[in-house]
Amino acid sequence: MKKNYQKIISIGVLFFISAGLHAQNTDSLKIKTVEEVRITVGSRNKNRVATDTPVPVDVINISSQSVLSPQTDLTQILNYAAPSFTSNSTTVADGTDHIDPAQLRGLGPDQVLVLLNGKRRHTSSLVNINGSPGRGSVGTDLNAILAFAIERLEVLRDGASAQYSSDAIAGVINVIMKRNTKNLTAAITAGAFNSSGSNDHSGGWDVGKYQLDLNYGTNLGNNGFINFTGSLLNRDDTGRARATTSNIFNAYNAIEQRALNDGVNISSLFGNINNTPNSTQILDYIKQYSQGVSYFTTQQFNQIQNANTISAMQTALNFDVTNNELAYRGLTRDDFNMRVGQSKLTSGQLFVNSEFEISSGVRGYAFGGYSYRNGNAAGFYRFPNQNRTSTSIYPNGFLPEISSNVIDVSFAAGFKGKLGKVSYDISNTFGRNTFDYTIENTANASLPYPSKTSFDAGGLGFSQNTINADFDTKFDWLKGFNLAFGGEARFENFKINSGEEASWALYDINGNVQNSSTPTSLKPTDFYGNARPGGSQVFPGFRPENALSKGRNSVALYVDTELDITDKWLVSGALRYENYSDFGSTFNYKLATRYKITDNINFRAAHSTGFRAPSLQQMYFNSTSTQFVGGVPFEVGTFSNDSKAAQILGIPQLKQEESKSYSAGFTAKFPAAKLSVTLDGYYVRVNDRVVLTDQFSRPTGIQADGTPLRNLQLAFDAANATAATFFANAIDTQTKGIEGVVSHKARIGKVGLNSDFAVTVSKTNRVGDIHGSDVLVNAGQVNRYYSEASRVYVEEAIPRFKASLNNSVEINKLSFLVRNVFFGKVTDPNTVDVNGDGIVQAQVINGQAVETEHPVWGGKVITDLSVGYNFSKSFKLTIGANNLFDIYPDQNFGPVTAKRATGVDGNGNVVYSGTPSTIDLSNANQFVYSRNVSQFGMNGRFLFARINVSF
Repeated sequence: MKKNYQKIISIGVLFFISAGLHAQNTDSLKIKTVEEVRITVGSRNKNRVATDTPVPVDVINISSQSVLSPQTDLTQILNYAAPSFTSNSTTVADGTDHIDPAQLRGLGPDQVLVLLNGKRRHTSSLVNINGSPGRGSVGTDLNAILAFAIERLEVLRDGASAQYSSDAIAGVINVIMKRNTKNLTAAITAGAFNSSGSNDHSGGWDVGKYQLDLNYGTNLGNNGFINFTGSLLNRDDTGRARATTSNIFNAYNAIEQRALNDGVNISSLFGNINNTPNSTQILDYIKQYSQGVSYFTTQQFNQIQNANTISAMQTALNFDVTNNELAYRGLTRDDFNMRVGQSKLTSGQLFVNSEFEISSGVRGYAFGGYSYRNGNAAGFYRFPNQNRTSTSIYPNGFLPEISSNVIDVSFAAGFKGKLGKVSYDISNTFGRNTFDYTIENTANASLPYPSKTSFDAGGLGFSQNTINADFDTKFDWLKGFNLAFGGEARFENFKINSGEEASWALYDINGNVQNSSTPTSLKPTDFYGNARPGGSQVFPGFRPENALSKGRNSVALYVDTELDITDKWLVSGALRYENYSDFGSTFNYKLATRYKITDNINFRAAHSTGFRAPSLQQMYFNSTSTQFVGGVPFEVGTFSNDSKAAQILGIPQLKQEESKSYSAGFTAKFPAAKLSVTLDGYYVRVNDRVVLTDQFSRPTGIQADGTPLRNLQLAFDAANATAATFFANAIDTQTKGIEGVVSHKARIGKVGLNSDFAVTVSKTNRVGDIHGSDVLVNAGQVNRYYSEASRVYVEEAIPRFKASLNNSVEINKLSFLVRNVFFGKVTDPNTVDVNGDGIVQAQVINGQAVETEHPVWGGKVITDLSVGYNFSKSFKLTIGANNLFDIYPDQNFGPVTAKRATGVDGNGNVVYSGTPSTIDLSNANQFVYSRNVSQFGMNGRFLFARINVSF
């Protein structure tokens, strides 16, 4: 780590040296810097520029970056261009494989507000409930916004709920769409990974990515425009596993295969192995086809031939034959690898932006887009020797796939003008996101043979309609007073659509859905008598009991002011009142100031309160299954916040998160050197933060009446549940950080150099006690409200130190991009014996032994290099690389034997087991790199070529 920090410092020193050298040359050409662009976020004063604001605003020119940058989707462009922003694709995380959670300033994906052309953008319908950063949150799907349609991004790095409503705790990202006319531009990008880890670490080339982007604008009327952008993308999946070390085949699988080769399907002869009229036939077939297994020893063969009952045959066939059977079937262990890495994706997107004259002094506008993405990700491999594998259909097991159809639609329209000295803007913005699951190459193991291999598992939907009325005017008071005010009404709806019955049902051997009266003899089993699970493997569908449609509305009033007291001193203030139909009202304010110490050096500071309304997805998402215990049905899974289980277990109704933010910093411009510097520090306190709890469980055994454990048993029984997960306002957190940006621009003759050095350091941690219900806390389950793994996801799963150095050079017709990004260390939520002392270290937390020895994956520098050549004004060719030096994260821990914590003794010390156990974070060589956290992915070097044309 020390060496990595030294690298960043060295890069920074080289940057300043180059800036100083270029400053000594006469610059004969004026360059309009991004800081001089009039911004539309953070200030409602239309004449404000980025370096003149009382809060930090980054302006990122996406339109120019899209020519040289190896990244083409918005989240990854931001991940490499803005150190305060973090987003990484996940792997083997169900729906989260298809939508990348994005975070700003180390806060949650749902604590940053996204605007499109200054209008509120809707969030995704997907709840991140699996093991990845942002677990339990619902963010905005930035990749649903077509990057080629964007002119620039304005990133407000400061709390702004008083100005823009819910979610703007960490800041605001405003996406400004292209407005150009009389020009057709196109970009054709093709690339692939050329990496040591390609093709499950056999090296070479793998995975093609092909993208076509088109943009065309034309005049609309006398002084209007309409701009269209379309995109088609096809991206293959990557494989970054190694040959699995798991046991794959047992002796029954071997005999079953010999029978299948002869047209006999033994597994189709029984539903429940202990209740079948075909027992004799099954035994005869096994004895007959066992003779075709040449590698059985004499002892094994004789034991099989002498087995005259199913029970005896189960004993006789209970041994592993993986290596011999692989050789017989002409397979290798690589054929059973999981698909670890990047998911498949095919997408088509169309965006439109327009503005036009309605009448003299009144202008109308409309913009929006349609995005369709079909993703395909895979789960854990189902081996033939597992009870969840239907070997009647899949003799070699199967890799189940989650196919997602993500449709995102948005449309905004409005009109604006002036009434006297008051400007107005009246608009309506609608957005909808749907996420539908189709589970493929899978099976419901409880279905009789033959059965389905593809299932409609249902889906999610979220829609939002926002009506805004915004007004602003200026007064000649002191050096200028800007007053903005307005109102907002918002209507939201969240839906869960159930899947087909076979996607979620657990059937009996007669094809009926099991219930409390289903006898054990009618429950499907594998050959060894293990009960078969129900539902489509990898992702059981949503049940009719999970289906719902819930809505809410809110109204808000705000006032936002800026006063230039003198030519040097600016103060601003904002107030916002908002009322929600489900949890009540909230009032927030913001105060900010900027003082010009000199014409080129500004001091700025801000303080604000903020809030985030719990999303409808967090309030109502539920996914449960039924288990029968002693013939009594009990529910297991994630329960909605308004469920009977939540009420009985004392989980309160979700309420808004509330925040207090403080920031201070300075900006400095050195015109002679073409240099600008910003440095800001911030502190954000969030109370009642919403988290997804770990699973609470019904205590086992006989508990004495009146004890907390007995009370919890009764509560679970009353709720008809045995295990439950909830969303809850469980914790308070604080986030502290420092951000700095240094930008330099110079031109020497025909050589232009733009350099940007940016760094962010942040730290998030829980403060105060966990907010838990009495019935659960008293029964010793407080640590499941906010577990050690949850702590890591919130506090340490994304880089707390990140720095980037971007250099772009233009020499005549040549363009170069050299970018180095340092991604700091991250902590894995899993635990293992990291230091090799034979013990997984644990601490006593809330009276319980909690393992706290986590792997820490070290920081890395990722280098991008691109070279472009302008053959003419209308044709440019770019070639380049992301991750030029083929850097990978630190490798995961394979099998480790260590003693683990079992409890706490009477003196309050952790007690460890006497016998060590094995921990394998790599899951038998599949997760060579952690699947739970990753600073920059695990795909290695990506090479690309791009053609840009314009007419």
